[in-house]
Amino acid sequence: MVLLGAALAAAPAGARGYIGRTLDAPVPGGVAVVPLGTGGQAPRASYEGRRVLVVRDSDGAWIALVGIPLGTRPGRQSLQVQGGPAAAFEVRAKQYAAQHITLKNRRQVTPDPDDLKRIERELDLQMAAYRTYRDGVVPSNVVLDRPVGGRLSSPFGLRRFFNGEERNPHSGLDFAVPAGTPVKAPAAGRVTLVGDYFFNGRTVFIDHGQGFISMFCHLSVIGVKVGDEVARGAVVGKVGATGRATGPHLHWNVSLNDARVDPAIFIGAARRP
Repeated sequence: MVLLGAALAAAPAGARGYIGRTLDAPVPGGVAVVPLGTGGQAPRASYEGRRVLVVRDSDGAWIALVGIPLGTRPGRQSLQVQGGPAAAFEVRAKQYAAQHITLKNRRQVTPDPDDLKRIERELDLQMAAYRTYRDGVVPSNVVLDRPVGGRLSSPFGLRRFFNGEERNPHSGLDFAVPAGTPVKAPAAGRVTLVGDYFFNGRTVFIDHGQGFISMFCHLSVIGVKVGDEVARGAVVGKVGATGRATGPHLHWNVSLNDARVDPAIFIGAARRP
């Protein structure tokens, strides 16, 4: 198999396939689309020790869709390719805004010891779901459908302050839609986790294949169970305000190779740096 590696990574945008032109946003919290040649079989590639999603683009080239963790420093990064040279890509800088939120329930800002034990258990379950890698599964689509209509509210990457105290940056994209709005799968997949969690409320994880994961939270109703295979556009639940939420909305996470990345990239709504 011939792998062009770093030379292909610098290919002009106009010479790339549809996915590369549409999804390449190599910033912290973004996606690097890295070309991997045109061999007969899909190359196996990893980033920071985790397998990455590899698909064919519209031009026939194999590409890796690499999730870039939000804490990544700008600069040169390397994708390890089995049986071939490493493929380099460059992470550009991006600044994210801040958001100040007031919560009446102070336990959702500073949880008590029992809450912390619950949060730790729930986090273990969710991290395991994010780290699932179903080898050989080609996602039905990587340019995703919107799970709901309506206005985009809180964007990905916001530095969040709850009652004046800084917490983790916003790891998903919020849609300002009424309670009861049906939530649809943005691509086909398998339901790998459902639950009612301290921060996230009623939550559904969908595995689209090869470490490409969607998570929906604050739901009022969950309409699926673990193990269900859902089609693109299938209803998986309804919008609510469960967990740490100030009102009804949908919070949608997208994860690649266990890195939470900006869902707006996949629906053509991201601002380019």
